[in-house]
Amino acid sequence: MAAAAAMAEQEGARNGARNRGGVQRVEGKLRASVEKGDYYEAHQMYRTLFFRYMSQSKHAEARELMYSGALLFFSHGQQNSAADLSMLVLESLEKAEVDVADELLENLAKVFSLMDPNSPERVAFVSRALKWSSGGSGKLGHPRLHQLLALTLWKEQNYCESRYHFLHSSDGEGCANMLVEYSTARGFRSEVDMFVAQAVLQFLCLKNKNSALVVFTTYTQKHPSIEDGPPFVQPLLNFIWFLLLAVDGGKLAVFTVLCEQYQPSLRRDPMYNEYLDRIGQLFFGVPPKQTSSYGGLLGNLLSSLMGSSEQEEGEESQDDSSPIELD
Repeated sequence: MAAAAAMAEQEGARNGARNRGGVQRVEGKLRASVEKGDYYEAHQMYRTLFFRYMSQSKHAEARELMYSGALLFFSHGQQNSAADLSMLVLESLEKAEVDVADELLENLAKVFSLMDPNSPERVAFVSRALKWSSGGSGKLGHPRLHQLLALTLWKEQNYCESRYHFLHSSDGEGCANMLVEYSTARGFRSEVDMFVAQAVLQFLCLKNKNSALVVFTTYTQKHPSIEDGPPFVQPLLNFIWFLLLAVDGGKLAVFTVLCEQYQPSLRRDPMYNEYLDRIGQLFFGVPPKQTSSYGGLLGNLLSSLMGSSEQEEGEESQDDSSPIELD
């Protein structure tokens, strides 16, 4: 039995090597076509080979060929062909039911980083990639993929969408560093406290206490316009500091007094009290309100941030590609 198993394993290894060798030969021919500028013909050949491999259940070969082809087209400025092959990479992952792995997430993030930031294909790609990365265990996408997307968007100075993806990652430190740059580059000096307050409240609404604490600590230590604390000069920062302590204690009376005492600061943004209502429910046992005091846009923003955690298993989640407007 052992000998038979060993022979089968060797045969499988030889077949795998032959398959990989075949893919490499095909890749060489396609690369030559692209190098000559025969973009349309090469693109059509990639698609033909993709469907041929998929029909033969050679999902890994199909994925690898489409990924290398996408990178090749990107390097030649062929955005449309590259985006099309990138979508085929996702199709191979979906149909093969491949387990989520860091290498695959990094490949998807690499493709995302090369896409034209203003292309509709990029929006479709990221939405579909996040859906695949959730693996059925979460509705918002894999935290590692969110982190990689956030880093790319940060480099592009697309701070708003970067912030959205950081919120759904576990990278509180990265989020804080991005917010420091965002605040100093685009914000008013009088708003330095609001940038981090919003992020902390939203992390808490997503039940991510650790990232809420890390983003607050890192931001207040690194922001050039914030003096050493606590306590801080800005009352709103003191409120957030006390809130993080109260969340750990879980005492409703402390939470209630905090919210009452700091109402002047909390009135600076009408969303703060909406977030605090939700935080009260999650950490202090406050019953949910029958009706929200805010409807329309504000209600939609709150739902887009927190709604997915409350949905039943069979329901569809919010569109992951939509950024949260926090300004």
